[in-house]
Formats: sequence, structure tokens, C-alpha cells
Amino acid sequence: MYSRFAMLCLLPLLASCGSLTAPTPAVEVPATLRPRASESLAVIVPAKGVQIYECRANKDHPGQHQWAFVAPEADLFDVRGVKIGHHYAGPHWESNDGSRIVGTVKQRADAPQADAIPWLLLTAESVGASGAFVKVTSIQRVNTVGGVAPKDGCSRNTLGATGRVDYTADYYFFTAK
Repeated sequence: MYSRFAMLCLLPLLASCGSLTAPTPAVEVPATLRPRASESLAVIVPAKGVQIYECRANKDHPGQHQWAFVAPEADLFDVRGVKIGHHYAGPHWESNDGSRIVGTVKQRADAPQADAIPWLLLTAESVGASGAFVKVTSIQRVNTVGGVAPKDGCSRNTLGATGRVDYTADYYFFTAK
């Protein structure tokens, strides 16, 4: 009885994990953002959320202030648009199944759109439970829209204020071949 119940509960989770395995063709990226030849595209994970900034004193220019990046906060989706996880400070990508990876920026390139956050190549390390994200070794952030720091509103009078700027991106997860 218990095993039958457990299987019924696991079916939706397994179905959503299965949808993670259907990547579409990769976008053309600069050579510096390409993963190692020993890696292959495992899944494309669209994200929608905000880039969070804080108004701080500019360390390089005393008396001036600037918006400084703090963290991302976004939902992650499968190819059908079903929420499969969350992206947050670290940067971390966490699947609903408990698997979690942390990334380290390896390379960056300006986005083709002037008002979009840069495209990135990150190395990834599993730091969570076994699951959908555990074998990810590299991540590309591409197809970014929005997310750039506010252009104004940061001054001595607004130090410590936060700005949340909407963004979308596709995260290409790569695994060892």
C-alpha cells in the first residue's frame, strides 16, 4: 500500500524531471562562453525574476554613489513552462527535487541587447541532494532581457536602498559527455 502511494506521489515529479531532458539547439555564443569540448548540453532552463541591486558609496570615486549588484531571484521552468526550481544568491540553482548547484563566473560577454545583463559562462558544483541538477558541470546564461542596474535614483540620501529589476534569461546546463 505504501509503495503504491509513494509511486503515485512520485509520478508528477518524475514527469517534470523527464521534461528537463529535451534541450533545443544552442544559441550562438562568443568563443569565450563555450563550454569545454568534454561537455554536452543537457537541458535549457528558462528563468524569470529580478536582479537585486543596492545603492552604495562608490569605492573608486569618493562622494559618488552607484547601484551594486546583490543577488538574483528567479523562478526556473521546464520546456513546458512548469516551475521546476529557483535561482538565488550564491549564485545557486535549486531544483524542486532538492538538487542544488553553485556557480562561479568563468567568462562574461556583453549581451547583444544594450539594456540586458551580460551573458556568462560559469563552472558549476553540486552542493545539494542527488537529483536533476547534480551532474551539471557548466552553465551558460544567454538570451538575457533586462536586469541591468537602475540608471538613477542612487545618491547619498538613498544609500542602502534596493532596486529590483525584472529580467529573463535562459540557463544552458552542461554535463560531462
